[in-house]
Amino acid sequence: MASVRIREAKEGDCGDILRLIRVKTAGRFRTHALGASRIRKTLGSALRADGFGDNPFYHCLVAEILPAPGKLLGQGIGSKIIKKVAEVALDKGCSQFRLAVLDWNQRAMDLYKALGAQDLTEAEGWHFFCFQGEATRKLAGK
Repeated sequence: MASVRIREAKEGDCGDILRLIRVKTAGRFRTHALGASRIRKTLGSALRADGFGDNPFYHCLVAEILPAPGKLLGQGIGSKIIKKVAEVALDKGCSQFRLAVLDWNQRAMDLYKALGAQDLTEAEGWHFFCFQGEATRKLAGK
């Protein structure tokens, strides 16, 4: 069985976090006019400022997984991670936490439901929207 250690992220983890974001979202975002290297620099700076600045917008955990021979699936790693997120959320005074899951990731959705999460898209019809770039500037009149 794989060994899992879950710890608080440090500012030095931002490069690895950004790489993980790029791998997990490959092909899901359009190429931006700024160019890939500038986007990486901008996102890296935002990760640092937003997560490790004076007034952080997010809290991040890092799961260090030392695999054992065989598949990682079905070893309870996802459950351990979500349980740690719940623990941190309660310790930080939160009464809930929310997850965004891509529609193709049925295995994750099934896990979250099995652990007691409610699918707000099914239950309440919530859809998440994002204003970014030009749309944000246009709304702000800038």
